[in-house]
Order: sequence, then structure tokens, then C-alpha cells
Amino acid sequence: MSPVVSPSRTRVALFALAIGSFGIGTTEFVAMGLLPDIARDLLPGLWDANQEEALARAGWVVSAYAAGVVVGAPTIAAAAARFPRKTVLTVLSAVFTLGTIASALAPTFATVIAARFIAGLPHGAYFGIAALVAARLMGPDKRGQAAAFVLSGLTIANIVGVPAVTALGQSAGWRVAYLVVAGMFAVATAAIAVSLPVTPGDPHATMRREVGALARPAVWFALLTGALGFGGFFAVYSYVSPLATEITGTSEGFVPLALMIVGVGMTVGNFAGGRLADTGAIRAILWLFAAFALSLVFLIVTAASVVGLLVGLFLVGASAAALSPAIQTRLMDVAGDSQTMAAALNHSALNIGNSIGAALGGAVLAAGLGYLAPTWVGLVLCVPGVLCALAGLAITRRAAARTATASESVPAAV
Repeated sequence: MSPVVSPSRTRVALFALAIGSFGIGTTEFVAMGLLPDIARDLLPGLWDANQEEALARAGWVVSAYAAGVVVGAPTIAAAAARFPRKTVLTVLSAVFTLGTIASALAPTFATVIAARFIAGLPHGAYFGIAALVAARLMGPDKRGQAAAFVLSGLTIANIVGVPAVTALGQSAGWRVAYLVVAGMFAVATAAIAVSLPVTPGDPHATMRREVGALARPAVWFALLTGALGFGGFFAVYSYVSPLATEITGTSEGFVPLALMIVGVGMTVGNFAGGRLADTGAIRAILWLFAAFALSLVFLIVTAASVVGLLVGLFLVGASAAALSPAIQTRLMDVAGDSQTMAAALNHSALNIGNSIGAALGGAVLAAGLGYLAPTWVGLVLCVPGVLCALAGLAITRRAAARTATASESVPAAV
């Protein structure tokens, strides 16, 4: 049964969840602007010999975190579905704090990779469970907006947290940057523990029932849609720093501003995508893929100028972020009883995209194809993303047609 919560308490609870996502957004994205610093510090020999290859290797920091999300989201979500959601979210936020401290203190490249993997484990489960809590508080007709509100902390982090911490990392060292992020998670943990109302888990949830979401083909196509869409985004975003310095010709000090513009676009797109999703998730996904592809083309054409770079990054961030609440809502539509698993798997899919995008972007850089090559990778990934969305739509339409036919045949058989 849903808890009775006053409007003011609901706003405070949603704000607490957004603080947690703010910390997650900062820890996930700050590495993009600090890749040169991480490469210089942890891979000095390779940096001196081949900077492009060193940047590509440093991109493993991004991929390791994403891999942790992919592994942790389904396992933690399925195991925690029965437990009180406030308790689960508090524990997950505390694990973020400890994992980020370990990332800052790890002495070698290999141990940093391991620490980033561990830090990524709670990510998907946190967002998935937080989205369900927010949807319960806001009501079933505002699921897209609830998902967008939880994600708002992540997108706002790209306006405030990521640029500020990136600038700090460039001046004081990337390890100091991660310690500051750990402090954000400590604040989020306290806010969730104090502000979130007691929200029960699902007493009927079992590991088997939650995993049952994976037996639904429409769920798989929704996950692939998200992975490919965000793979395209992260192919670009992971290498914003060299794009700005090498193609546009800016200094490293300009990179935080570029990241801020991406964050502004993501924030605007996130809320717009949430509202659009509440009018029809699959239609929203198709329109937003078209917008994303056009944004990437614009960036490719205009990145040589400062204005073109900033406008292009804004459009890419807005269109990509708008996809997330739409895909989250689509998963809720097709997951049946496996809501916790589906909500968490969305973030597994997005971080598979994170890992794929960072890896493919790094591969084309290492191959010497130029600093615009990752943007072309993003454009290419739009094609299978749209095809997966259309395949999922076809499956659900066939299922609806079979259900309608079966219901019509019942009176004739009686």
C-alpha cells in the first residue's frame, strides 16, 4: 500500500533522491574532462610516447565504471526488491561514498580501474529503485516525469558538479576531485536517511520473478535501444576534452565550460523527455532518435568554431538525455510484474552504451581517424537504435492483437 505523504514531504523526498543522482552524475561524468590528467598521472610512459593511445587507455576508467553498473544493476535490484526501499537506497548511497574514496586513493592504474568498477555496482539499482519510489509518490500518470525528476540531479551535475570538479581536478589533481565527489555522496546518504518516507518493498518479489523480465522480447529491444542511443552519446561525451582542444582549438581551461553546456542541454532534454514520454513512450523514442542524429550532424559540421561546438554539444546533450525517461517509461510498460528489475536494467543498458561508446570512441582515436571520429561513431549507432525501437513496437502490437483476438473469440466459444 502506498504511504500517505504530504505534498511538502514529497518534494523534500524527491529532492533527497535528486541529491543522490547529482553525486552519481558527478562521479560518472567527471572522468571525461579529466582523462588527460588521469593519463598523465597513471600512464606517464605511454603519455610521453603516444598521447592518443594514452587517452584511449585512460578511457578504460569510464568503461570500468559502466561495467560495474551493468553487473550491479540486475543483481542488486533483484536481490533487494523485497526490502524497504528507503533502507536500500541509504545503503547504496553509502557504498557510493566508500567506492569513490577508494577510487581517489588507489595507487595504480589497475587498482583505479578496480575501484571504479566497484563504485559503479550500486548505480543502476539506485536509479531504478529511486524511480519507482518517485513514481509512487507522484502517481501513475506521471511516471515519465518522476523518472525525469530523479534523473534531474544527474543532468544538473553536468551544469554545476562536473565542470566545477573538473576545474578543481585540473588545478589540484584528479584524486582531490574524487574526494570531493565522495563528500557529495556522504551528504546524499544523510539526506536520504533523514528525508525519505518509509516505503516498503514488494513482499511478493522473488529473484525468479524479477529475472522473469528477461523472458520478454520487448524488454530486450527496449534495453538495446537505450544501449545504442547512449552508446552514441558517450562516444562523443567521453572525448569532449580532445574535441574542444584539438578540433576547436581551445585551451584545456575551456573544457569545463563545454561540459557545462552539455549539462544544460541534458537538463532541458531530461525534463522535456519526461513530459513527452507521458504522452507515449515509443513515439517519444523515435522522435528523439531523429533529433539526436540531426544534433550529431550539426556538431560534425560546426565543431571547428567555438559557437558551433557549444551549440552542437547543447543539442547532443538535450536529445540524448531526453531518451532516458522515455526508455525508462517504455520498460515500465513492457516489464509486467518485474518493475524493480526493469527500472534498474534501464541503467545497465545506458551504461552498456557508456562502455561501448567510450571503447569505440577510443578505438577510432587510437586508429588515427581524428578527433571527430567518435562523433561519427555516435551517428552510426543511431541506425540500429531506431531499428530496435521499431522491433519492440512490432512485438507489443502483435501481442495486443493476439489478446484482442482471444477476447473476441471467448463469447463465440461459450
